[in-house]
Amino acid sequence: MGRTKQLNSTDIISFYIDYVLENNSKPSSVYAFAKQNKFEEAIFYKFFGSFEAVEKSIFNAFFENTIAALAKSNDYETFDARNKLLSFYYTFFENLTANRSYVVATLDSKKLDLKKLEALSSLKTSFTNYIDALGIETIDLKQKNIVQIQQKSIKETAWLQLLITIKFWLDDSSANFEKTDIFIEKSVNTSFDLIDSTPLKSIIDFGKFLYKEKMNIN
Repeated sequence: MGRTKQLNSTDIISFYIDYVLENNSKPSSVYAFAKQNKFEEAIFYKFFGSFEAVEKSIFNAFFENTIAALAKSNDYETFDARNKLLSFYYTFFENLTANRSYVVATLDSKKLDLKKLEALSSLKTSFTNYIDALGIETIDLKQKNIVQIQQKSIKETAWLQLLITIKFWLDDSSANFEKTDIFIEKSVNTSFDLIDSTPLKSIIDFGKFLYKEKMNIN
């Protein structure tokens, strides 16, 4: 059963994605999965404790690939928080689009509650840490407990916004997902305008877009 090449976690992730896409289901067991891909079962457990752990790692890998791509940009570090987040979104959804078949197979369901999906839990941790590191400025209320509440609220709101954008992208049938790009621009700008307490124009603009698309996010 052995392979001459020493496998790593990326290889196992690739095998898993291929299996899900080819069979439209998870493997029945780690043993069967390892046997099909010609490696010892123990190698799987060297990197992952379960298929659920693989799924978490896959969605977190989309985040890590996004951050790695942004790090190669000379301009990214000069951006303010708003433009850093916009750059993150556009790059992250390029990663999702490159793996759309797998993402759709895993997430696409009319009854799906994205907020409760365990496969996204590692992504949530990485993304909310990223939001925290952006240092998004809020209104100075000069009270420590309120500032802490603000920071937590920003992270949770940003995560919800990412989930909503994923749902929009899953349902987007426009060429090259152009409507998702518009959604990203309007939603991120609106969220920052709300923080800046100058929201009216962006709220109206974003509201018109949502109404036009008749988006159902429930």
